Amino acid sequence: MKAALALAVLGAVALTAAAVVHVSPAAAPGFTSWPWLGLLALAPAIVAGWFATSGKPGLGGGLILGLAALAPGRLLLDLQFAVNGPLAIRPELYLADRFVGGSAVGAGFWLLVAGHVLTAAAGVVAWRALRSQDEPERRRWRLLVPLLAVVAGAGLLTAPVHSANGFLLARGAFEGPGLALGGYLLLAAALPLAAVLALAAPAEHVARGALGGLAAAAFGVALPPVLAGLFRDDLSVTWGPALVLVAMAVVAGLAGTRLTESGDSTEKTDLAGSATLPGLFWWRLTTGLLGLATAVAALIGAFAPQVAVTALNPGATAPVSGAADSPARWFLLVAAIVLAVPAAGVLLPKTAAVARPVLGVAWAGILLAGTAVLNTALTATQAGNLAGFGGTAAPVFTYDLGAGAAWTFAALVLAALTALAAVGTGVVEREDAGEGATRSTVLAPVVAGAVLAVAAFGLPVFAVPGYVAAGLWSHLDTPSWGLLTAAVVVAGAAALATRSRPKPAAALLAGAALLTALHAAELPLVGGSLGSAGPATGFWVALAATGALLLAAGMAVSHRGRP
Repeated sequence: MKAALALAVLGAVALTAAAVVHVSPAAAPGFTSWPWLGLLALAPAIVAGWFATSGKPGLGGGLILGLAALAPGRLLLDLQFAVNGPLAIRPELYLADRFVGGSAVGAGFWLLVAGHVLTAAAGVVAWRALRSQDEPERRRWRLLVPLLAVVAGAGLLTAPVHSANGFLLARGAFEGPGLALGGYLLLAAALPLAAVLALAAPAEHVARGALGGLAAAAFGVALPPVLAGLFRDDLSVTWGPALVLVAMAVVAGLAGTRLTESGDSTEKTDLAGSATLPGLFWWRLTTGLLGLATAVAALIGAFAPQVAVTALNPGATAPVSGAADSPARWFLLVAAIVLAVPAAGVLLPKTAAVARPVLGVAWAGILLAGTAVLNTALTATQAGNLAGFGGTAAPVFTYDLGAGAAWTFAALVLAALTALAAVGTGVVEREDAGEGATRSTVLAPVVAGAVLAVAAFGLPVFAVPGYVAAGLWSHLDTPSWGLLTAAVVVAGAAALATRSRPKPAAALLAGAALLTALHAAELPLVGGSLGSAGPATGFWVALAATGALLLAAGMAVSHRGRP
C-alpha cells in the first residue's frame, strides 16, 4: 500500500503541474483553471493517504482503485492534444485565440500522460495489495449504483460546453475526432464496469473507497467544462457534465453508507416457511421494461428525421428531408423487434428464465444497428455544414442532428441499461438456483461459433460498387463501435455458456445466434437500400457462425455435452 500511495501522490502532483505548465505552446487555458484542477487531482490522493495512515487501508486502497479505473480513458482523451489539439474540447487546458494548424505539445502534455500512467500503476499495485480470496457479501445499491454510473457515462458523451467562440467547435463525442470519441467511450464503459467490480469487492471498506474514488475521478472529467462555462462569457454550461456531477455525487453519498446487507434483509421467509431471495420479480420487471423502452426508442429513431435543416434565409426552400434517411433504418427496426420479443418474455413468469439470457445478448443488436443509423446523421450533418460554409456566398441552411438521431442515441443508452439490468437479474437467478446445479460443456461448437462470429463482425456482409463499409480491422468509423460491441458480447456469451446450466446455456447461445443472424441480415436490410448489393465474405461467415451457435444451443439443451 505504501508503494500504491506513493504512485498515486506522484500522479496527482504530475496532473497538477500539467495544469500550471501549458499542454501546447500554441494555446493557453481558457481561464485560471490550475487551482481547480490541482484540487481535483490532489484532494483524492491526500484523502487516500490519510485513510491509509489512520488505520483504514481498505478505504485508502479502494479510493486509489476508483481513481485508477478512469485513468486509461482519461489518457486516451488527452492524447488528442498530440494528434490534433485544435479539435480538443478542453477549454480548461487548451483554448486557442487564433487559427492553429499544428498539434505541437509542450511539457504540460507529457505531465498529463505521466500523471495518468502513474495513477493507473497505483491502481494495479493497490489491487495486488488488497486482493482477497474471500467471497463477497451481498451489497446494497447493487442495481442503483451501476445505473447511476451508466447515466453518468451517457452524460460524458454529450457536448462538454456550448460555445460562441469561433476558435472552439463544441460538439458531442460522436461528432468529434476519433481519438477523443474512443476516450469518451472508454470512460463511459469504465464507469458502470468499475461500479460493479467495486460492489463485488470482498471487503466493505474497499468497496466504499472504490466507489468514492470512482466519483472523484468522474468529477475530474466533468467539473472542468462546467467551470469553463461559468467563468467564460463565450462558453455556457451544458446538461451532460451537470448530469455526470449529479449522478456521481449520489454515488459518492451512497459510498458513505453501509453497503453490506444484514441477514434480515438478505432473505425473507414466505408463509410456507421456505427462505427465498427477494427482489427477483423486481429485477425481471426492471429488465423487461428497460428492454421494451429500448425497442420503442429504436423504433422512433428509425423513422424520425435524422437531420434537422434550418433555413437562415426565410425565403429559402429547405432541401428534401428524406435525403438524409439512413439506409440502416430497416436494420434498426428489425433489431428493435428482435429485442422486444425477449424483453416481453422476461415479464412473463413462465418464460422469464429462458428469455432473460436471450435479452442479455440481444441488446447488442441495438448498438450494432443504432451506430450505423447515427453514422448517417453525423455524416450528413458535417457534409451539409461544410458545403454550406465552403463557398463564397453566405450559407443558406444549417444542418443539425434531428429527432431521429436523438431517439437513436437514447436507444443506445437504454440498451446499455438493459444489459446491466440483465446481468444483475442473472446474478440473482444463479443465487436462487444454488451452486449444486449440473453444468454441461459443449466446447467444440461453442468455440467454433465464437471464432466465426468475431470474424463475421470484422468482415463486410455485402459489397456495393463505390461503397466501403465500416469494419473492425480497417475503415474505422462510428459503426465500428457497434461491431466491436457485438463481437465482444457474442464471445462473452459463448464463454459464459460453457459454465452455465443447460437451459440458460442454450438461451445464451440462441441469443448469440440471433445477433450473428441479425448481422447477416444487413445484406437485404441495408444493402437492399443501396442497390446492386451482393453477398460478401462476412455474410457467409455470419451464416456459418449462426449455424454453429444454434448447434451448440441444441446440444446444450439436450444434455449431449460432456458433463
